[in-house]
Amino acid sequence: MAQWTSAVGASQLARLLRSQDTRDAVAPAGRRIPAYRGLADGVRLLVLEGRVPVAARLPAERELAAALSVSRTTVAAAYEALRAEGFLESRRGSGSWTAVPAGNPLPTRGLEPLPPEAASSMIDLGCAALPAPEPWLTRGVQGAMEHLPLYAHTHGDYPAGLPALRQALADRYTARGIPTMPEQIMVTTGAMGAVAAICRQITRPGERVAVDSPSYANILQLMRDAGARLVPVALTDRLAGWDIPAWRQVMRDAAPRMAYVVADFHNPTGTLATEDQRRRLVDAARAAGTVLVVDETMAELRLDDIEMPRSVCAFDPAGSNVITVGSVSKAFWAGMRIGWVRAAPDIIRSLVAARAFADLGSPVLEQLAITSLLEGDGWEQAVEIRRDQARENRDAIVAALRRHLPDWEFSVPGGGLTLWARTGGLSGSRIAEAGERLGVRVPSGPRFGVDGAFEGFVRLPFTVSGAVADEAASRLAAAARHVGAGTAAGEVETPHSFVA
Repeated sequence: MAQWTSAVGASQLARLLRSQDTRDAVAPAGRRIPAYRGLADGVRLLVLEGRVPVAARLPAERELAAALSVSRTTVAAAYEALRAEGFLESRRGSGSWTAVPAGNPLPTRGLEPLPPEAASSMIDLGCAALPAPEPWLTRGVQGAMEHLPLYAHTHGDYPAGLPALRQALADRYTARGIPTMPEQIMVTTGAMGAVAAICRQITRPGERVAVDSPSYANILQLMRDAGARLVPVALTDRLAGWDIPAWRQVMRDAAPRMAYVVADFHNPTGTLATEDQRRRLVDAARAAGTVLVVDETMAELRLDDIEMPRSVCAFDPAGSNVITVGSVSKAFWAGMRIGWVRAAPDIIRSLVAARAFADLGSPVLEQLAITSLLEGDGWEQAVEIRRDQARENRDAIVAALRRHLPDWEFSVPGGGLTLWARTGGLSGSRIAEAGERLGVRVPSGPRFGVDGAFEGFVRLPFTVSGAVADEAASRLAAAARHVGAGTAAGEVETPHSFVA
């Protein structure tokens, strides 16, 4: 009986492998890595990053050799090396499929935080989330406890969200110049829960969804798992926002059912779309009949003295064409797991009705805590603490990168929580792998792209400062040196414990 659960075609695998060869990479002087070894390392990296699933059947040796224009002997030797290292299993008549060696953690396809107990030895730059801004978390929970007895006498299921929180969120939109009724708001379990609910309601497996390129890795994977056919649309040169002519062409030619964009301090690049770009994108989506889903989770994290453009939904105030997603995870604390959707009342009613088959509603206590903060001045003060912390972290990371990695290229974003760095022509995947062995965890560019794009990038969040930021950049520089010198993964020395 076959042990594989999916399959990777020869052309697909070849495309993913070729994406690892960045434009400026050069072979290290005096060292020549055998072709089979380079192929084996490439497949291993794809498995470790989750871009090729575990238990995926690989193409036959002859098929892959033809797709890569190499000899069958090279592919056979690479497969044999992978089998010896535990990354490939084979059975006569069933082919070969990917695996992970015993004792290795299963790779993830998205971005997830490390457990707290790993903090002593690993600097985690994988997750763009900060600790809670105290004392406002505690005060919010205390305010929630005062109102909890009233709700404790109910069944506790509020599929649309607590009425008080829906009203508070609607009031915030209205204060921003976008008249909003509570009936236009549904509270969700984080922004991920919001996008998942929208995808289930609007798209069907096989339908096209246009996305920024690059875009947020976990949302891309969510859409892939939902069966969407992702259509990437590149940002403009030097990440100056959206390429509107390209978006118009994609909407005209591909006719995507839905588009997902991040307008405010884009994750991962930090780009801020201009007001004119927002207006024109809404017009293009309306003309094409494409539902525009706009992620505003970073919108409140303005770190520099810049004028913020109006929200995208300001150009579709009724919410019939633009669906807005918000969350407290970035501006306040990810541990609250409270997000929301703003849309036309009929869309909200459909989303609420479908929720009976999902999670029924978000936790009452957390909703009460956020309501307590929004109804007073606690929210604004908490967000200001978050901005100060993110700004300090951003400046520390930028200074550390310029000190330790002067050949890396990046633009300093005016807000948000992430920086998008070009890695001097080296493979971001290989730097990420070497970095983890050196005690710094960073996601590589391809996680944020479609079909292996952005191999020459990594994403760096604003989550560390001071000596920790400097040490993180130092370890990344060491990882880059190992990659540039062609050091095998097993030769990278593991660092001593580091206490942040």
